[in-house]
This record gives sequence, structure tokens and C-alpha cells, in this order.
Amino acid sequence: MRNLLAIALLLLSACASTSPPRTDYDIVLRHATLYDGSGKEPVHGDLAIRGDRIAALGDVHGRGATEIDVHDLAVAPGFINVMSQAQESLIADGRGLSDTKQGVTTEIFGEGESMGPLSPVMKKELVDGQADIKYPVEWTTLREYLDWLRTRGVTPNIGSFLGAATPRVYILGRENRDPSPAELQQMLAVTRKAMDDGAFGVASALIYAPGAYAKTYELIALAKVAGEHGGIYISHMRSEGNRLVEAVDELITIAREGQLPAEIYHLKAAGRPNWPKMDEVIAHVNAARTAGLQISADMYTYTAGMTGLDAAMPTWVQAGGYEAWRKRLQDPATRQRVIAEMRTPSDNWENLLLLAGGADRVLLVGFKSDALKPLTGKTLAEVAKMRGVSPEDAAIDLVIEDGTRISTIYFLMSDDNLRKQIALPYVSFGSDADSSAPEGVFLKSSNHPRAYGNFANLLGRYVRDEHVIPLAEAVRRMTSLPARNLGIANRGLLTPGHFADIVVFDPATIGAQSTYEKPMQFATGVIDVFINGVEVLKDGEHTGAKPGRVVVRERGGR
Repeated sequence: MRNLLAIALLLLSACASTSPPRTDYDIVLRHATLYDGSGKEPVHGDLAIRGDRIAALGDVHGRGATEIDVHDLAVAPGFINVMSQAQESLIADGRGLSDTKQGVTTEIFGEGESMGPLSPVMKKELVDGQADIKYPVEWTTLREYLDWLRTRGVTPNIGSFLGAATPRVYILGRENRDPSPAELQQMLAVTRKAMDDGAFGVASALIYAPGAYAKTYELIALAKVAGEHGGIYISHMRSEGNRLVEAVDELITIAREGQLPAEIYHLKAAGRPNWPKMDEVIAHVNAARTAGLQISADMYTYTAGMTGLDAAMPTWVQAGGYEAWRKRLQDPATRQRVIAEMRTPSDNWENLLLLAGGADRVLLVGFKSDALKPLTGKTLAEVAKMRGVSPEDAAIDLVIEDGTRISTIYFLMSDDNLRKQIALPYVSFGSDADSSAPEGVFLKSSNHPRAYGNFANLLGRYVRDEHVIPLAEAVRRMTSLPARNLGIANRGLLTPGHFADIVVFDPATIGAQSTYEKPMQFATGVIDVFINGVEVLKDGEHTGAKPGRVVVRERGGR
């Protein structure tokens, strides 16, 4: 009997020696410098992940199935890109490399027009307007688009506003007219459905057709619906140049009358004569905040914007959509009127060609036509000289020939104002760009350096090198601030129970490498990224994982 017992004990001992050791967590990051997203000074410790959540912080005694010694590197919540234009680029490549390699874990879409809801006519427009990236339009509502994209597989989390022009186009088309009372009610019904689907609010873009056709009362009506659902109003304002202060006041009015928070998209003062207005803008926002309104802003960390040649032409000529615009431009009398207005300073519309200071400060970076792609990277002045025409004629001809508005970079802002804006405690950050890679379909066009460097540029240049704000505060602005403003639950902070969206980076080396001449260069300094507990970036290289989820506005407020 004793022999049998001894044999049994030996067998149990052998089994125990070959079985894996018991683990308490899936992943433990050891010896981290923890920036929790609150803005407080960092602490040294460990971080444990179990499943898709942060399980423990501090002196973690349990063992992880995977243990990573991060050697005192910064560990922070994943960064939230509050103004992303990656809604199409993530269809082509779900990895979102240019942002993932900067520590971005959540992309928020929806400026001006969103990917839903779509009428049959809008679906056709979306297909006809596709350039290098081709895809089927297999959804109707905004939530269906987000679920469709998630099902295809994306690395980052994704969410969206309802573009303020989307209900207008859904009901009115692209005409320059006011809605009737009945039509406005239909637009409000479209807005309610999008808010029920989890949209973060209503996002306007008021220098572009058809968004520019909306009067303040229309925007207030849409904003009220968003506010009733706990959402916010966010806006590329009616002017960022000659009528910048008036545009800020309109946004504040919409917040007050709509009874909801409001945010300024990519805060800026565009055009050298308007640079001194930034102090007045800040004073107006601060006064509104003191009066109890929740006004915030976001920005990108570059002195040039990127949009299209439509922003160099009056909005009246663009009514009815691209084909109507092109047809009007081909009429000699209309063409001459447009050229005259392009050359004449005016407060009636946002003329980025004049605000940039000339055609030599307008860079052409994206064409649909293969015949025009060799012009990529040239200035409008260079193309005009090549063709022996005026810059205004060249812009009109390019729009007619390409079949699109053409992606264009305008040099507009000052570094001094960038620093002023970064110092504001209510400013978060958005790239206003896609999330791509220097490969495949993305090589058919150029890009703005902000697509590859917006967040790294903040941390490298403005935090480490120029000390504009402390690192802990910069982390807060990219994490808990936008999460709170948008109403994203359980993200934006390093705290047990929150989703494990985490970035590990080296404060000494993080920085943007992209330039206007060579924009498609990855940032440096981000080592590891986890999204929903899954490692998507390991030692700076993408793992192939696509664990992104749809994030929505949580009911119950911010």
C-alpha cells in the first residue's frame, strides 16, 4: 500500500512540474512610469491586464501569462483622435498604421458629412466620388457603417458624429436653400435616429457647400436634438479667418440656445492679418466658460491646413454638388465671375487662396485622374506657370479635369498661436487626416505631415523640446479630456475596470519624422500599443491584430 501511495505522489509531482505555472493576469507591464490620464504627476509601478480590461495598477504581486519589462518607459491611456478623417483609409487598410504608430487607439469621424445615414442618391454620390480607394456601399445608417467597418477588421476603436450637412442632404439634396418647416422636422428625425445609434453629437463644416448653406437657426434646431440625447455640437466654424471672432460667437450662441456643450474643430486663426485675433477668440471662449457654458476646442499641431480647391472658390458656384459645380465653371461668364471673386477679399466666404497669401503657398497633394497625378507635390503657382495661365484659371481647370475638389494644403497659421492654443486647458487634439501607410493604394497620392505626426509632434516638439505644457498635462488632453467631452465610458484613464487601451512610449525619443516634402514617414518613440487588451504594436511593429470596437456616446451625460 505504501508503495502504491509513493507512486501516486511521484506521478502527481511529475504532472505538477510539467504544467504551466498559475497566472493571475494575461499581461503585466513591469517597472512603468504611469501617466494615468488625469494630469497628475506620474508614479512608478506595474499595470496588469485581464481580458479586455485593466485589472490592477501599482505594485502588482500576481503573475501575468505575458510579462513585459518596460524599463521606466511612459505608460499612458491610448490617445483619442477626436477629429479623424480615416473613415475611408481604414477600409483600405484596417491597421491605421500612421496613427497606431503614434499611440492612437480611438478614431472619431464625422466632420461636416458622415458616412450615414445615406439615401439612395447619397449612396450613388459616395460611389461616384471615390478616388484611389474603392469600396462597396453596403450600409444605410451611421451605425451600420461603423459595424460594417468593424466587421471588416480595424485596429483602432471607431466612432462618429453625425455630420450636420448629412440630414440636410438626406432631405434637401445639395441645393442652396432653407428647409421648409416640414423639411426641418424631417431633418430632426434623421438626427434623432443617428443619436439613438450612438453618434457623439452634430458636427458642422460651415465653410464648405452644402454645410455653408445652413443658417444659425437650423444648426440650433439640430443641436437641440443632440443635446436632448446627451451629445455635443462640434464645428469647423463659418470662418477661421476674416470673421473668426463672429464665428466663435455663433458657436457660443448655438451652445447657449441648443442647451448643450460645444467644441471648436481645429482651432486656428487663418491668414496673417487674422493672427492677432486669437487673443480675442480665447477671451470670448473663456467668458462663455465663466458664464457656465461648456465650450472646448481641439487642434492639430501644424501651421498648414489640408482641404480642397473648393475652399478657394465661392460656395454659390458649388450648389447642387460636383457635377453642377463643374458645369457652371465651364460657362465663360460664370468662370469670369468666379475668378473675380477669387481675387477679391471678402467676408462673405472663406477664401483660403487669399488667406494663404498666394498660390505659391498652396500645395496640391491628391488627384483622382491618372493624367494629373504627376502634378502631386507641386504648388498651384508652379502648375499655373507650367500651363501659362493665372492661378485662378489653373485651379478652375484642375477641378474640371480631375472630377474632384483635389486635396490641397494651404499654409495659413502661425507657430506663436499654436503654442498659445496648446497651453489652453480645454484643448484636445485631432489630426484632421486619414490613417494610412507608405504603401499600396496610399502611394497614389501625397498627404499632410499631420497624418503621420500630429500626436508625436505634440509630445516631441511642443512638450519635450519647447516645454509648452508638461507631459502629464499633454497626456490628459489626448485621453481623459476628449473621453469626457464626448461621453466615451471606461476609456481615457488608467484605472482598474477601464478598457485596456494603452500606449507605451519613450518621452526622450518620441517625435514626428514627417515633413511637407516627405509626409509619409512614421513617427518614432512609440514602443507598444494595446487596444481592448490586445497587443497591436510590439517593439514598434504592428502585430496584425485588429481588435477595434465601435465606441458610442453613453447615455447619462459627460
